[in-house]
Amino acid sequence: MILKAQGMIFRTSKRQILLDKPIVMGILNVTPDSFSDGGKFISIDEALKHCEKMIVEGASIIDIGGESTRPGSKRVALEEELKRTVPVIKEIAKRFDIAISIDTTKAKVAEEALNAGAEIINDISGLRFDPIIGDIAARYESGLVLMHSRGSFESMHNQEPVDDIVLEVSTGLRQSIDLAFEHGVKKEQIVIDVGLGFSKTPDQNLQLLAKLELLVAEFGDFPMLIGSSRKSFIGKVLGDVDVSERLYGTLATVVIAVWKGAKIVRVHDVKPAVDVIKVIEAIKEHI
Repeated sequence: MILKAQGMIFRTSKRQILLDKPIVMGILNVTPDSFSDGGKFISIDEALKHCEKMIVEGASIIDIGGESTRPGSKRVALEEELKRTVPVIKEIAKRFDIAISIDTTKAKVAEEALNAGAEIINDISGLRFDPIIGDIAARYESGLVLMHSRGSFESMHNQEPVDDIVLEVSTGLRQSIDLAFEHGVKKEQIVIDVGLGFSKTPDQNLQLLAKLELLVAEFGDFPMLIGSSRKSFIGKVLGDVDVSERLYGTLATVVIAVWKGAKIVRVHDVKPAVDVIKVIEAIKEHI
């Protein structure tokens, strides 16, 4: 099933992002221990250079994270996460007219990031860890990405598999959306994410991609974000290859996700994803 793009609007605290065509969210991890690029962009200068590169390559959103959520990672103290993220956000906001997203599950980090120039909160817990994020998103009228996951921060990568992953993701996303509404977040502020790689087996990640159009159709009022970039299930399919060898596998997931209706793809490698989307959109013109 092929879902043609519709002219959805994603409203942040600074702009309205038109999603008539899929867009790319570039990943900027300012952490020493992220699974793919940990330690590369810790200094502000290096972070700014990489941000500029992603913007030139066609990123529409820059997603900044100060706490790794890879399997086995440890929670980062509040002050440390603030120290890693807020100065970078301030400098990016000064230099570039780009939508900035803060990847965090802490309300205080979200609020300080918005004050520094961010306009989207990307919450991998879907408001489960810190529901006050919902209040902050409502007050600042920021964008809010609600991702599906299960368990606590420490246990989310060690959950027992569920029998029906599509139903589980649907139920979890519905709960997160309802919670966001209870806190005053508006529909046009919300993007949803099925949470590939979180609380799912490798086969379940593949199943979610294969059946993504079902969730896109079910949640038709909300743009779908897919974050598959360099994840371990891709490495497993390719023969347990290293993170550095997962680009082409990642692009295959981008093709499937966009073809099935995803509006935002979150990636480390921006230009390849932008090029893939351009070709997909050109093909769709002939359907």
